[in-house]
Amino acid sequence: MSSFAKPAAKPPTKLIILDRDGVINYDSDQFVKSPDEWKPIPGSIEAIARLNQNGYRVVVATNQSGIGRGLFDMATLNAINDKMMELVFRQGGRIDAVFFCPCTADQKCHCRKPDTGMFEDIATRFHVGLNGVPTVGDSLRDLEAGAKVGCVPILVLTGKGKKTQAKGNLPRSTKICADLAEAVKMLVTPPPKLTA
Repeated sequence: MSSFAKPAAKPPTKLIILDRDGVINYDSDQFVKSPDEWKPIPGSIEAIARLNQNGYRVVVATNQSGIGRGLFDMATLNAINDKMMELVFRQGGRIDAVFFCPCTADQKCHCRKPDTGMFEDIATRFHVGLNGVPTVGDSLRDLEAGAKVGCVPILVLTGKGKKTQAKGNLPRSTKICADLAEAVKMLVTPPPKLTA
C-alpha cells in the first residue's frame, strides 16, 4: 500500500486594480499625451513593488479617452505605459496587465468606467472573482465601477481625489487614503495581535 502526499492547496490569487492617472502618476486636465508628460506621484512606484513583494498581482484599469479624442495614438499610449512599467520593474515590481478604454464618454462604451467592462475582462483574464478585491482610484467613476462588481473601493486624495471626496456620494465602505503608498501600507500591514 502506498501513500501519496496530498498536494498543497494553491493560495488564492491576491489581486489589486489600480487606476493610472491621479493614482500612479500626476493627472492633467489636458490629458497625459506623451511619456515626457507622464510623471509618477512620489511613492507610487515603490508602493506597486511593495504590493508585489506581498503577493499581489497588480492590474491597471484606465479610461484613456485622449485616444478617442485624437489627442494621442496607440503607439504613444504604449510608450507611456512602457515608461510606467519600466520604472516599476526598476524598483523590483511588476504590473501584470494594463486594461484601458479608448472611448469618449459620448460613445457610451461598456468598458469605460463607471461601467464595469474592464473589470469583467480582468476577472475573465485572471480567472478570479472580484468580490473583496481592492480597487484604488481618485475619481467617483473608478470607485463606482469597482463597487458594482464587489471590489473594495479605496479613494486616494491625489489627482482628483480631494474633489471627489468633497462631492461625496462615495460607494459604501469606501476607504480613504492620502495616496497609493498609504493605501498599500494599509493593505499589507498585518493587524495587531491581541494579547490576553
